[in-house]
Amino acid sequence: MSTPLSQLFHLYSRFGLGLSYPRAKLLADKSLAENVQLLVITSTTGSPLSGIQQEDIPQKKDMMENNMSKKEIQKLVSEKAEQLNTDWVKKLLTTKNVLLEKQTLFWHNHFACRIKQPFLMQELNNLHRLFAFSSFRDLLVEVCKSPALLMYLNNQQNKKSHPNENFARELMELFTLGRGNYTEQDVKEVARAFTGWGVNKDGGFEFKEKQHDGDEKTIFNRKGNFGGEDVINMIIGNKQTAYFLCRKFYKYYVNETVNGARVKELAEFYFQNQYNTGLLLKKMMTSAWFFEPENMGCNIKSPIDYLVGLSRTFNIIYHNDKVLFQLQRALGQQLFYPPNVAGWPGGRYFADSQKLLLRMKLPSVMLNNGELEVDVKPDDPDDEVKQEKQQETVLNKKFQTEVDWTQIVNDHQHLEFDKLLKVFLLKAPSQQVLDTIKSDSVLGIKESILKIISLPDYSLA
Repeated sequence: MSTPLSQLFHLYSRFGLGLSYPRAKLLADKSLAENVQLLVITSTTGSPLSGIQQEDIPQKKDMMENNMSKKEIQKLVSEKAEQLNTDWVKKLLTTKNVLLEKQTLFWHNHFACRIKQPFLMQELNNLHRLFAFSSFRDLLVEVCKSPALLMYLNNQQNKKSHPNENFARELMELFTLGRGNYTEQDVKEVARAFTGWGVNKDGGFEFKEKQHDGDEKTIFNRKGNFGGEDVINMIIGNKQTAYFLCRKFYKYYVNETVNGARVKELAEFYFQNQYNTGLLLKKMMTSAWFFEPENMGCNIKSPIDYLVGLSRTFNIIYHNDKVLFQLQRALGQQLFYPPNVAGWPGGRYFADSQKLLLRMKLPSVMLNNGELEVDVKPDDPDDEVKQEKQQETVLNKKFQTEVDWTQIVNDHQHLEFDKLLKVFLLKAPSQQVLDTIKSDSVLGIKESILKIISLPDYSLA
């Protein structure tokens, strides 16, 4: 039994990184169950990011001893941060492990982190990838021991003598239970439980026993000499964690408008299956309601989904990797640089009038082998204070892309306009828009494709 193309495009827009028409035709001969299994199997293994080495950025004291200026240090860190960013985007553009990278993107935003330590950021990203489909408990333990997150949430300063509540609060509010499902007293006591969880001089996790508060604590109305992992076990044992996570999963993979009954169904399943994320994703993919019309073409693509999907669909070649970095900033989502610990809000946050206009302009420029003009601020993207205080002149840098239009036209030459619409849009635009496009006297395959993907509707997944 074959799979309708509409279902394939929907499946890969949500659980993959886009799908080209030639690839969709090959997959259409398989059943939906076979296609879901193929999507899962091709992502059971994957390779970590490895472009940044720990020794690439010397310890601060070593840099000072070598008379490196503050400006030189900042430049080195910024260069490595940009390299890390580009390494991941290039992986997204070429990987066959699309479900793995899609779920890594989910965890990257869920455990939002931003520090000026590219190697540690790379390590955290690889944890998201390594435990992408594993038990959420296992992932949570490893992430809570991640030097990047411990530093970002100030747990280095969380000591028995002076507890710091930042890590404890975000752990419960943003990563597990959600606001309203714990008390201020719980925050204070959980902070005590995580005292001593820190980073050693070599940049690795270290439990500093002398800094840990081993006295009795009262957490979630339970008393005991609790430590960090005890807290994690209590959080995992609270079904509210499964509800909180499944609500985010539903918004990310299914529909930004949440269906409470379906979230409850998913949460019960997730909890009963020990938070096995791989099983949860497969349940969503195989649920009949996932393919209901109301769930197709209803979510706004994130900038990364938009950029990567467009690039993979048309096999765009970038002659300058820097464009991949600059485009993220222009579109509003720079990997490894979330706006805050809550991550990118998604939805309409990515589609204000300025960003939407840029999205409508990009395809015709990028797919015409032309020069791409992007607004670039010359100051350090890692220094928000500097950005706010300085009135820098905006520079226009141009980059080149390359696309094989002969192959694209050949791949789509037998498709009439109405079928091209279904290939590139999950939801058709208004009849007025269609009539305007069809009124064009010159409407070949290339012109039709460019007009279709330059519509705001192309930003819907």
